[in-house]
Amino acid sequence: MKNGNKYHGTVVPVVTPFTVTGTVDNAALERVVDAQIAGGVEGIFVLGTTGEGAHIPRAYRRHLVELVVKRAAGHPRVKVFAGLGDVRLGEPAEALDFFQAGVAAVVAHPPIAGRVAVEQLTAWYAGLLDLLPGPLLLYNMPLTTGLSIPLDTVASLLGHPRLAGIKDSENNPQRLAELLQRFGGKPDFAVFVGVGALMAAGLKLGADGIVPSVGNLIPEICQQMCAAAKRGDWIRTESLYARMNAVSALYQKGRNLNESLAALKAAMHCRGVCEPQVLPPLSIVSAAETAQIRHQMQELQLLA
Repeated sequence: MKNGNKYHGTVVPVVTPFTVTGTVDNAALERVVDAQIAGGVEGIFVLGTTGEGAHIPRAYRRHLVELVVKRAAGHPRVKVFAGLGDVRLGEPAEALDFFQAGVAAVVAHPPIAGRVAVEQLTAWYAGLLDLLPGPLLLYNMPLTTGLSIPLDTVASLLGHPRLAGIKDSENNPQRLAELLQRFGGKPDFAVFVGVGALMAAGLKLGADGIVPSVGNLIPEICQQMCAAAKRGDWIRTESLYARMNAVSALYQKGRNLNESLAALKAAMHCRGVCEPQVLPPLSIVSAAETAQIRHQMQELQLLA
């Protein structure tokens, strides 16, 4: 996972399993983590967008991180990353908790509730970095934050001793190309592609890794695709990437972000991994939709 001070590889943003009463399903979360370890991924991202991180109560968050770190212990290849959610600059306590629990790095997107003007974003991130005891990855996710992190902000922050990289989840091929042109290949700054449609192209342009939600279902395929790209085996890369796209369409095609997260949970439920429960404002998929998802999974040979 680390090469010197640099993260790389496949980091899967795992779902957060819940019971029907809305509490964390510990046994199911262990199954989720075990599947990632068996799939050979280099990292697990807990409390990300796929994990409904923005909606999980504060009381559950450290517990989730501790459980994932504990389950991944003994597998030094697998690093754990934790999302800080809607962080407030003067409240780094959660980040401190996560580092004490053993995460490799934390991940922070621009604040949503207390929005920061784009011209103040550099200072906001610099202040957050100064407060942290460990590495941080920027998280560019304008679909949920309403704000795209300017590349000039990234340039201004580059070189901070605790800035480890960026997870860029903006579906913008031109931005990704410029991001990698300006910051790719840096010895201490990793670029991860968080948009499925741009992952193969991003790796060709020199991205250090990918953060695929479809890794919840096929972690081994995602890891193999990323590894093939790093070897420069583009025929193999495209073959594996086609499989990733076919499986991700199972829960993403024709759905918005919230709907796709619920559909992903339903797909994992069809496998017996976890309950289909999601937290508000998300809604559980209907029985009819679940049956359709199960049928599609059979066609994709995703069910034993």
